[in-house]
Amino acid sequence: MNLPAAATSGTVTGPGGTMLVFEVVIALLLGGAALAAVARRVGAPYPALVALAGAALAMVPGVPTLVLDPELALALFVAPVLVDAAFDSSQRDLRANWRPIASLALGAVALTVVVVAAVARLLVPDMPWAVAIALGAIVAPPDAAAATTVLKALRPPHRLLTILEGESLFNDASALLIYRLAVGAAMAGALSAASVVPTLLVVTVGSVVLALALSRVTLWLTARIDDVSTAVVLQFCSTFLVWILAERLHLSGIITMVVYAMAASRRAAELVPARIRVPAWAVWEVAVFVLNVLAFVLVGFQLRSIAARATGATGAEYALVAVAATAAAIAARIAWVTLAAGVGRFRRRHDAPGGRPAGVGLGTREAAVVGWCGMRGTVTLAAALALPTAFPYRDLILTTAFGVTLGTLVAQGLTLRPLMLRLRLEDDGAVEREVRLARVETLRAGLAAAHAAPDAESASLVRHRYALQLRRVERETTDGDGAALDDAVVRSATGAQRERLVALRADGTIGDAAFQRVEEELDWAEMDWARYLRAGGPEDGRA
Repeated sequence: MNLPAAATSGTVTGPGGTMLVFEVVIALLLGGAALAAVARRVGAPYPALVALAGAALAMVPGVPTLVLDPELALALFVAPVLVDAAFDSSQRDLRANWRPIASLALGAVALTVVVVAAVARLLVPDMPWAVAIALGAIVAPPDAAAATTVLKALRPPHRLLTILEGESLFNDASALLIYRLAVGAAMAGALSAASVVPTLLVVTVGSVVLALALSRVTLWLTARIDDVSTAVVLQFCSTFLVWILAERLHLSGIITMVVYAMAASRRAAELVPARIRVPAWAVWEVAVFVLNVLAFVLVGFQLRSIAARATGATGAEYALVAVAATAAAIAARIAWVTLAAGVGRFRRRHDAPGGRPAGVGLGTREAAVVGWCGMRGTVTLAAALALPTAFPYRDLILTTAFGVTLGTLVAQGLTLRPLMLRLRLEDDGAVEREVRLARVETLRAGLAAAHAAPDAESASLVRHRYALQLRRVERETTDGDGAALDDAVVRSATGAQRERLVALRADGTIGDAAFQRVEEELDWAEMDWARYLRAGGPEDGRA
């Protein structure tokens, strides 16, 4: 971290210096955790409340001035968030919904960039087009985390969640690609179209190749580590190393991270043991939460220094641009989704019988929800923080980016739940059906392996337990009790379950949502058995 342009040392200005910053950050992290708990209770996305806290931070007297190194912003905030989202994405569901996802990730982003850039130029005529486009690209990509936080509690159709999460995954790449080109053009003064296309092709292909290669290397290393702490540290370090390497090679860190995580997720289920995967999930969840809170905290720090410089007419201009950009971003998304959904429905009505559906393929109610799920989040803030300190209109852009994020999170995030309840979009039960199917199939595989295992002392208990669970699952009930089992039999049975579960996902029978639910159940069962066996049986441990 460094100082604003006016400072030259590496210390932090303000009373108390670095220690005060540390105290403020710790207090705000605790505050963020409290706000998240409040958000869960009221059914609101926690980023909306954290954004309000960040805005309030800029108004608190005595808050120190702090500026994050622009080169660090994207790597620190975007890389882990992208890996977390891409790793959990369902490639089967993404392929099935590629039309609406592509429409939103490309069309909606492009329209938002153009509309916001035009509004910025209208209000600030002296702003170069490259700078205006950079602003549009910064505020273009919505963050699905805020929307899905609310939606998952309301259990909408699974396809709706897939579209929003898939859009969020790929619109970051498209928006930040435009952002990089616009920033380069603004700093260099010009950008040749003849050089852009070949460069984009080389960057895209190179990023994909690098991602695939690094995913294999990381999985090879992870499979040879038994210590939980070491494995989790390796996961975090490899995430940042992949980003840094892509940037050093002048490739796209965004594309590299997305492909890297999606490629690694396909084999991680077979190579990473449950005793490492379960704590890693918890650590990643906490890390992403902390990064979201810190992003708003850092913007709050910088807004205070900006507010001190932007007084009078300048401050009014900043506020006007922020409000106008927020309205433009919301309107552009709603217009695109409404138009694309209407075109899709029109084309489907005129398709020949048996023809493939065309267009976005969203009904009126689904389009209303997707259009309203345009909350901005960490990627927008990180892109604004990553602007070079000498970038033209940097203060205006940073203020506008935070204004759009705050405005969309409050206006859309806090009204999404009432909208969903009014539209009455209900879960179609697709994931639950696949979960039941996966449970039955994995239990059958485990029972077959137990029957084929040597007749150890506890083999009959293994077979009885699996048979009992299978009967109960087939009757759509659950069995929460376990029993002490012979280690060799347990490993054989659970190994067969995992192989069958991976095969069900590989052939497209189930999606990643069902896969992850059942995989988590298998992980916890395996860990319970291991703890039980180490404890010596029911008299000493947990059954």
